[in-house]
Amino acid sequence: MDLYIDTANLDEIKEANDLGVLDGVTTNPSLIAKEKTDYGKRLAEICKVVKGPVSAEVIAIDFEGMMKEGKERAKIAPNIVVKLPSTVDGLKACKAMSDADIKTNLTLCFQPLQALMVAKVGAFLVSPFIGRIDDIGEDGMLLIQQIRQIYDNYGFKTKVLAASIRHPKHMVECALAGADVATVPFNVIKQMMQHPLTDTGLKKFVEDYKKAFGG
Repeated sequence: MDLYIDTANLDEIKEANDLGVLDGVTTNPSLIAKEKTDYGKRLAEICKVVKGPVSAEVIAIDFEGMMKEGKERAKIAPNIVVKLPSTVDGLKACKAMSDADIKTNLTLCFQPLQALMVAKVGAFLVSPFIGRIDDIGEDGMLLIQQIRQIYDNYGFKTKVLAASIRHPKHMVECALAGADVATVPFNVIKQMMQHPLTDTGLKKFVEDYKKAFGG
């Protein structure tokens, strides 16, 4: 399973990239707003650090606006993936961009038929938001399982990118369900290498050694 970081913070991206496990980046208008920087400039900076796919979400919600904005984003770097909403206009823009060899990530996916439709028109990624589904009392992981089965049934090449991940348990469940990619905040990336038994075990090893040999 590929691992993306979900942020627009350059320091976090650099630190995650230095770990050697980072495969890509996802951003969105809310994340960019937190950084208070020019969207295009920040995307270019990210693409200099990360060579894998960098999802750049459009602000427009109409077809014409998505096409104009998406083409501008795609010119920033060859690894830019244009992020579109899972709407009728987003579907139409996805088809047009796929025909123009521009990779797309269809975001805000909350039900399997959205994922089916965007795969039919050539989306590179689809982003089901599991955490937000959990927030309304439903099972976000079920959506990952449903999309995985549909894509496997019909041989769709669109990758399932699990988004809105809140904790390491989500990561385990995504890996078991066969998600192709998971995009997570930096704090979750760090949590993936943490366990209290690791900490206590390491502490005891060091203490035992010092008792025996000093230092």
